[in-house]
Parts: sequence; C-alpha cells; structure tokens
Amino acid sequence: MTRDQMKKAVFEAIDAEKETLFALGEALYTHPELGYREHFGTQTVAQLLTELGFQVEQNIAVTGVIARSLTSRPGPTVSVLGELDAIVCPDHPDADPQTGAVHACGHHLQIAAMVGIALGLQRANAFPFLGGSVNFMAVPAEEFVEMDFRARLKKEGKITWYGGKQEMIQKGLFDTTDIAMMIHALDLGPGPAAVIGATGNGFIGKEIRFIGKEAHAGAAPHEGVNALNAAMLTMNNIHAQRETFQDEDHIRVHPILTKGGDIVNVVPADVRMESHVRGRTLHGMQDASKKVDRAIAAGAMAVGASVTIENLPGYLPLLTTPELDTLFKENARPFCENRLIEGAEFAGSFDMGDLAHLIPCLHPFTGGVSGNIHTRNFTVADKETAILFPAKALAGTLIDLLWDDAKKGKTIIEGFSPRLTKTQYLAFLERTWETRKIHGDAL
Repeated sequence: MTRDQMKKAVFEAIDAEKETLFALGEALYTHPELGYREHFGTQTVAQLLTELGFQVEQNIAVTGVIARSLTSRPGPTVSVLGELDAIVCPDHPDADPQTGAVHACGHHLQIAAMVGIALGLQRANAFPFLGGSVNFMAVPAEEFVEMDFRARLKKEGKITWYGGKQEMIQKGLFDTTDIAMMIHALDLGPGPAAVIGATGNGFIGKEIRFIGKEAHAGAAPHEGVNALNAAMLTMNNIHAQRETFQDEDHIRVHPILTKGGDIVNVVPADVRMESHVRGRTLHGMQDASKKVDRAIAAGAMAVGASVTIENLPGYLPLLTTPELDTLFKENARPFCENRLIEGAEFAGSFDMGDLAHLIPCLHPFTGGVSGNIHTRNFTVADKETAILFPAKALAGTLIDLLWDDAKKGKTIIEGFSPRLTKTQYLAFLERTWETRKIHGDAL
C-alpha cells in the first residue's frame, strides 16, 4: 500500500464513522465539566477507545485518558491530544445552570477529532505501516479556573500543578512522546480553513488578598482600614504601569475583584482579586509580574492595609515548530481550498506552550465554529468542518511523520532544539510559585 492509498483509506474510515464522532462531541457538549472534574468525559472517551481495540488507561492525572495501539513498530512516538474540560461562561445559553460550565472553547471538538484519528487509523489497519507508535491523550484541566478547588487538590496531594499538561509533564506521561499535536477551534468563517504557525502568550497567575480593619462604615470609618480602597488604588497603579510594558512583549494584565467586602455597613476588611499577567516571552512575563506586584504593594501600603500575593505558574508562551506547520499545511490544503492563514499571534494562553518548550508541537487553529471563544456567542456552525476536517488533516500529517520508517519524523526530532529541559521547566514552575506578604505598617 502506498502512503496516498493509506491516507485515502483513513479518510474514508473517518467519514464512514462521522455520526459516531458527532455523537461523541454532542455528548461532551451536553455534559460540560471543569478541570480535574471531567469524570463523564474520561469514562466516555475511555469506553469508546477500548471498544475500538486500544489499550486504555484512565484517570492519568486525576481525570484523563491515554490510549495506545496494540500494534506498533520501533521508532518515534507521536501523541495526539484533545482537552476534556469546559470553561465558565454562565451567560452562554447552554451553560450548566449549577456550575456555569460550557464548551465555549471547543474542547469537545478536539476530543472528537482526536478519536476520529484513532478510529480512522484503526479501521484502515494503518498502525503496522507506521514507523513508530501513536498515543491518544484526553487531557484534563486546560482552562485555569476554580483556583480554590485546585488548591484543595494540591493540599490533598492529588496534584502538584494546576494545569493538566503541567501535571502530566510532572508525572512523566510525556517522557516517551517525541512529537505532540492537536487542534483548536476558532471562528474562521464558513467552510474549512486553518491558521498555521500561530504563537500565543504565556502567563503568571495571581491571587491577591487585602486585609484591612473593619469598622462601622457610617459612624466610625476613621477607625477602619478600607481594603477595598487598597484594591482600587492597585487597579490604578497597574494602569500607570501600562506605558512601561514593551510592545514586543505583548503584555496583558486584567485583574478582577472576586470579593469586595462583606456588607455595605462595614468598612471592607477582606477584599480579594485575581489576575493574569500575560506575555510573549518568559522575560516579559516576569518583568511585568514584578511591576504588578509593586503596584499591589503600593495600593495596600497607601491605606495601611496588608496584602498577600500568591504568584501561580500559569502557562508558557506557545511556540511553533515550522517543519510541523509546513507538513500540516500540505495535508490541510486539499480540504481548505487554500484558505490557510500563516503566522498569527494570539494574546491568549494555551498550556500546549509548556509542552512546546520541551518537544516539537503542532497546534493549528481550525474552523467550523461561530463567535469568539469564551463568550456567550460561541457555537458550532458546521460539524464536518469542526471535527472531520481537522481529524483528516492531522491524520495525514501523522502518516507523513511515521511513513517510510518515520523518515520525516526523525528529521524533525533530530533538528529540534528544546528551549527547556524537563528539569529546567519544573524548576521554573517551582521558582514562579511564591507567596509574598506585605504588612500595612511596613513603612
């Protein structure tokens, strides 16, 4: 069998099982689960991949799935990823009324496309022809939400890091992966289209707690220390820093108040904020983070409040591997009618960036959806474009990588220079995670 014949057989197998893939996507969409809570998603994906004849391991990082083919040959290992979790968007019409969770980022489409690749390769009996092995990973907890819940999991020893791929790297689940690939949904208009070679910001997370002194807000405000005023000053202080952020670092800082006080008749003594400090480079993220910490401390000291800043290791900037991008472009073009966009820059963050600092990664954006991600307007517009097109384009790319004794895959692996080793990466996370306390009477 030739490579083109193999691709054709895989594509036909994917098309033949499209209703199975659509049903999977719909099942996940109607059962949205937040990170490290994806129990329905884990069980559903595991059952389907088991029925397809894969060796399946469940709950790999609290939740999540790894499936491996029972047939493989010596050579590189390619891991195809999909993310299980939903985002919080309570204003979305399909949001869970209890949790606010909804798949307004299209992760359910990633999972359906990933399973489509597994199904296509298995039905076409492709694995004996590939010069290596393939993993299929349903990854938990990509969205950086529910910090209190994740803090509890960490305290209980169930996780080390808040992000799913971070946790899987820590656990060694990517130690044998040589190349990783996945897709991400994006509104690109009607019909198949793709954004290739896109980069993204990394970020450092912050949890901030101002402690003042309660007092009667009407009768004796002079006896209190207003922690809400400290937070308001902090907001203004951060704004005053924005002109110092260099354009090429693509800095984004967007704090929110999560608690503004207790009751209106008491001077706020316990006020809480969360923020992300995003940047295009590690240095840019760290520099901006220090400036934001300085702004927070100044806001607290201005009114005599105390503040605790907990810096959390978010995600690293998304990097590209040009050789993988080129290979994907060649496989996407037959379906896209040349609707291919190259070299976009996103200010948002993806935990695929962490993995991309360690091994060659492919992370194109594909269409079939309408509306901006993480908003009430996000919806699936075309299931075939959203699921079948990326499944075929990634499957063709994977076949190219592992065909002819994985000649192309080996060339890409040998030419790749990691930005960080696993040891350096974990050390960076450790350094970033710190708690800083500034007392109101520091001066």
